[in-house]
Amino acid sequence: MNANAETQNTAQNRSLRMDNERTRGFVTPPANISANDSEYLVEVDMPGVDKSGLEITVEGNELTIIGQRKSELPEGEACYCESPQTDYRRMFELGPDVDTSRISAEMKQGVLKLRLPKSEKAKPKHIEVKVA
Repeated sequence: MNANAETQNTAQNRSLRMDNERTRGFVTPPANISANDSEYLVEVDMPGVDKSGLEITVEGNELTIIGQRKSELPEGEACYCESPQTDYRRMFELGPDVDTSRISAEMKQGVLKLRLPKSEKAKPKHIEVKVA
């Protein structure tokens, strides 16, 4: 490859990298949901996201999670890349049994754990039967 073609190729790669930074899309991260009598536990895999890149909102009965990955592209020409520089977005419709005022979140090693407590009126009640 001659020097002129190499310079042009490097400029194209830089331009492509800058375009990717501006137009990064969203992917839907995988999630696991479990439940017990008192809460739902939602685990969402978002590698490359830390606390500063998270945005979690509840509006009406919709929970929205957005995770922005830190962009750490090395200098030079990309030879091979299987991990796209995309961000994450996941939405969940919440049932009326979730107490949205008590939702908590924890991020650890790229896994977001959300605890969605059930409202008191939604929890199962045991009714004692008396003998007459």
